[in-house]
Amino acid sequence: MNSLDLFILFSTLFGIVAYGVWKTRHSKGIEGYLKGDGTMKWGAIGLSVMATQASAITFISTPGQAYDSGMAFVQNYLGLPIALVIISAVFIPIYYKLKVFTAYEYLESRFDLKVRLLGAFLFLLQRGLAAGITIYAPAIIISTILDWNLTLTILLVGVLVIIYTYSGGTRAVSITQKHQMTVILIGMLAAFAMIVYYLSPYASFGEALSLAGALGKTEAIDLDFSFEKRYTVWSGLTGGLFLALSYFGTDQSQVQRYIGGKNITESRMGLMFNAVLKIPMQFLILLMGVMLYIFYVFYTPPLHFNEQTVAQIETSSKKDTFVEMKANFDQLLIDRKNAASNFVSKEGGEKALEEFKALDVKINENRDSFKNLVAEFDSSIKTKDSDYVFLTFILNYLPHGLIGLLIAVIFSAAMSSTSSELNSLASTTAIDFYKRVLNKNGSDKDFLKASKMLTLAWGVIAIIFAIIANNAENLIEAVNIIGSIFYGTILGIFLVAFFFKTVRGNAVFIAAILSEIIVLVCHTLNELEILNVSYLLYNVIGCGLTIILSLILQLFFKNEKI
Repeated sequence: MNSLDLFILFSTLFGIVAYGVWKTRHSKGIEGYLKGDGTMKWGAIGLSVMATQASAITFISTPGQAYDSGMAFVQNYLGLPIALVIISAVFIPIYYKLKVFTAYEYLESRFDLKVRLLGAFLFLLQRGLAAGITIYAPAIIISTILDWNLTLTILLVGVLVIIYTYSGGTRAVSITQKHQMTVILIGMLAAFAMIVYYLSPYASFGEALSLAGALGKTEAIDLDFSFEKRYTVWSGLTGGLFLALSYFGTDQSQVQRYIGGKNITESRMGLMFNAVLKIPMQFLILLMGVMLYIFYVFYTPPLHFNEQTVAQIETSSKKDTFVEMKANFDQLLIDRKNAASNFVSKEGGEKALEEFKALDVKINENRDSFKNLVAEFDSSIKTKDSDYVFLTFILNYLPHGLIGLLIAVIFSAAMSSTSSELNSLASTTAIDFYKRVLNKNGSDKDFLKASKMLTLAWGVIAIIFAIIANNAENLIEAVNIIGSIFYGTILGIFLVAFFFKTVRGNAVFIAAILSEIIVLVCHTLNELEILNVSYLLYNVIGCGLTIILSLILQLFFKNEKI
């Protein structure tokens, strides 16, 4: 990065923060701070909902996910449009009718206080963990790539988010997210266009897709009924549906984005905006990862995308083995490029294609051998490098100025999702615990002050968690796994509330606790490799058990009053 990149990066970040603070400088009262005074229109709601979900992890990890595994991850989102239609029809009218500040207020009106507090607690637990990851994820990668201090990078993201979230609350979050999402979309489209441009001397867009298809990278749909596969159509339409229902319908970080709409229609339109555009956006980001893979067929990729790991091995006792491995890798790259060129030029035909596929397998075996070498040298070093693929391309191949814009994209995405999380964590703590339990008779001024102080407190907690966190194998999966562990149970509570009117508070409270314990046991068995179940199915298990156990347990609480 040069001075132009740094100027674009910091002017973009500080400009967005300053705009958010300035636009909300007159915001007063708890209604305005937590619900934006009910003035948000569908466009702002739609972009805010999209920006809340599209964290920096989306733009760092998703291309790397496709680079490694192809397009199959898009199936994770197949249930999302269905979920948003259900939420628009069922959830939104109830939230507007009750004029709630948080989704969990409804649970007390339907059940009792302890169910409300349980739902709020489960949200705080999973979203508090996720907030740390959404700051840490881009910080660890950017600090590694740019050789910045990790702690200072975390503080840069965290402090900037705290400033405007503390200042303007929900409205500040929503109006800044509109501009952050604009920066993100422009930056990602520019990066995609540059990949296609760089490939044009060697292969057309269609020819690049043919090469990717030959390697199985473009297989976006898998109809296999196996429970062991992480991503299939069926896991997306079931687990993905339940995950999206819980995330968009009961997670306060999303609920808070649309209950501040001008009216029900504006809120519904904002969600429909996402129902139409979310899958195409994820598809294009994954496609960019696939195109990056073909880009590195014609341009020399590193043996390992984390340069710090390579530098450690180059100066270690494994140096000689590395040098030999690197020489073999470089020759395989030349041979693969020639085979790909022969196939594209129609000179080699099917023989060239088969040679290309065989060489690609050998290259990936070499990359795996290097990871094994790293593990032998120091098992504490993370060998997964897919999260570094996109950033490596940005820094090595994009022109200056555009580099600064793309780094600003990643920071903007981190800030947009983190601001929503801090805002929702503060509102849930303030409304569901402070106002309801600790200070029932407080004034509007008391609750506004508490909400601001809680925003600051959660911001500090998220920064601390980010500083002490350990890197996950794949960051986007880590966030989805954390959500899936808790979302199913929370959704189950809400579905019982909506559709099973005979079930009372005691039954659903016990059922939810039992269901959450079972999900945690399943996850533990998965981690120990005793069980092999897609984490998306945690949502189905948690939700289904909560509903079934509630109905059964209610038989033992027949005399319980509403």
